[in-house]
Amino acid sequence: MNATAYTADLKEALTGDRDARFVWLCNFEVENQWARDYVGLPAARVSATSATVQRMEELGALLAEPTDCLLLDRPLDDGYRRYVEKTGLGAPVELVTRDPAGVGGTSQAVLDSPELMDRLRQLARDGAYLMPMGNSPLEERISLETGLRAAVPNAATYERVNSKIYSRRLAGELGLREIPGFCCETVPQLRHALDQGLSDGGPLIVKDAYGVSGKGLLVLDSRKKADRLLRMVERRAHNTGDDAIHVVVERFLPKRFDLNYQFTIDRAGGVRLDFVKEALTSGGVHLGHVMPAGLTPAQHETLTEAAEALGARLYKDGFFGIVGVDALVGTDDLVHPVLEINARLNMSSYQGRVTERFLAPGGTALARHYPLRLTTPVSFDEVAEALGALAEPPSAGNGAVITSFGTVNAQSGASVPFDGRLYTMLFAARREELAALDQRVARSLARFGTTERKP
Repeated sequence: MNATAYTADLKEALTGDRDARFVWLCNFEVENQWARDYVGLPAARVSATSATVQRMEELGALLAEPTDCLLLDRPLDDGYRRYVEKTGLGAPVELVTRDPAGVGGTSQAVLDSPELMDRLRQLARDGAYLMPMGNSPLEERISLETGLRAAVPNAATYERVNSKIYSRRLAGELGLREIPGFCCETVPQLRHALDQGLSDGGPLIVKDAYGVSGKGLLVLDSRKKADRLLRMVERRAHNTGDDAIHVVVERFLPKRFDLNYQFTIDRAGGVRLDFVKEALTSGGVHLGHVMPAGLTPAQHETLTEAAEALGARLYKDGFFGIVGVDALVGTDDLVHPVLEINARLNMSSYQGRVTERFLAPGGTALARHYPLRLTTPVSFDEVAEALGALAEPPSAGNGAVITSFGTVNAQSGASVPFDGRLYTMLFAARREELAALDQRVARSLARFGTTERKP
């Protein structure tokens, strides 16, 4: 098995021990917990965990080391587990809840699984750590009731530093180049922000303080749309007697491309820039990443300096661990280094070990998912058969890795046909070859009724 350092480096930063045993909990919708006391845009908040997002917890199978454990609400497909082993990265021990997750996600399902909680108590006695994607009161209960030490800060710190309002204020205090905009915590502040923003030329983006991946986001390109939003929030404030609203309003800037960069803050406050990637998005929804990003040395240096400044301040505010930051390069080539701070594991984090294992020096990589349109559930072996040679692990820096399979069948039973997603990472020597490989994978999956989407 090929050794990789990415996860061991993270363990050392968080615990001081490269050989620490982690119990990974990939709670992808932790923002719902952080947002519970904050009023956002007037829209029906999804109360049940999205089935597809829930199954994205399988991404942890390629981030965890073989000596680690991965909490899941249902086991990995047998064929997919064999595939993970075949990559040379090894698969972690699976710890599966008694019942599939409901509204509270896997964290609540763990708390509702007495035998699993006993297993976690034993792991705690053996010195293991709980490593959640982000910490909330649910994960703190798991730590408290099992004795598992948390490898991360407390839930209150996570909640404080993951607000988009915090991100904007921090960027301003540090003197980093900001997206023109406003922080709003009352309805009158929102009205002022919309009036000022539209008079400056719009369009505007309004984002919930704890929205994620396109949820809690509105694009306002006219006075009419702004007035409609204001009527809704003012009506709600009148009915509840509370004019609180927690959003940011920002100018829609023309851009060359979006960026995502990650840095790690260790327990002593040291900051290490891990990587910079070009982020692929549409309507605020994350579609994937390309690396390396096409930055000039000066642009890269801007991000390095931003990471150091942000990391120092986050540490002062009680945070340590992985931090992902969204940024953009404008059409004027200026870098805006802080769109929002995601002080938690992010999609790029889960790609770290795979990238380290398969990206050749000077090579390129693309992380994306392929949408499938299915009438019946399919097994991993059926998908592997369709991919043929592409289902073999990459060699010499060329090929594909399937990073999550459970998302393919996550929506089965909800309707017929149903939508699935196959998460992958592609590797090639050059971007042109990467594009060709992407097309080969898409054609191979066409038998499952894929819906074409450009990443």
